[in-house]
Amino acid sequence: MINKICNIREGVLKQQPLIHCITNPISINQCANAILSLGAKPIMAEHPEEVCEITDTADALMLNIGNITDARMKSMMLALQCAKNKGIPVLLDAVGIACSGFRRTYVLNLLNTSVPFVIKGNYSEIMALYHAEYVSSGVDADDSVDVCHITQTATELSRKYQTVILATGQTDVITDGKRMVHVQNGTPELASVTGTGCMLGAVCSAFMTSARPMEGAIAACVYLGICGELAKTEKGNGSFMVNLMDKISILDKETIAKHMKMEEK
Repeated sequence: MINKICNIREGVLKQQPLIHCITNPISINQCANAILSLGAKPIMAEHPEEVCEITDTADALMLNIGNITDARMKSMMLALQCAKNKGIPVLLDAVGIACSGFRRTYVLNLLNTSVPFVIKGNYSEIMALYHAEYVSSGVDADDSVDVCHITQTATELSRKYQTVILATGQTDVITDGKRMVHVQNGTPELASVTGTGCMLGAVCSAFMTSARPMEGAIAACVYLGICGELAKTEKGNGSFMVNLMDKISILDKETIAKHMKMEEK
């Protein structure tokens, strides 16, 4: 897997793919910089009148419902349909669906239009997508959901939608319904600044341009998790974010080999 991750990274550097992100304004800057740090090109177009034209030119599409408006909801639906027509890889980040029935209904409507290549969410969000009765508070994961439970739920959800599920937590769980991978790279500091979850979606979207969705998701979790570990600092949150961007830019094969914590179940 180390060689695969490095080949995926090199593929992005060589291809310089265009990644179209319709994401929440809280993390637009972080997502754009993460994509640039990988050598890809970001575009954050979300007006309904141009979104199909932009998606037509993109190599991957990321949809993130962290902050939704009527216009953004319309644009996501249009972009998803366009991506489906052209076979463009799509990642959907189902932010907040565990605490908002409105968001959950919207995500289900998106899935009725087209199933993305990867559906991403924290443990609570993945639970809410599979279990209609599940409710949590806020956009953070419920600590009571353990890795064994989410592994089973993610597998069932993956089989239901025939797509890759990426459930993020202390252990990231990635499955296509057949394979199951746990990634334990990362650090609590990643939760100390806003946008790192969205950045993972952006990194995964970029990696999907040079890998199959399952490999792209695994590589993204390992890659960003190691970068987070290496970015830790006692200087504070601001320095951590700067360090994180630096590490995304320069992470090499030897460092990945030294720090990777991945297990195929």
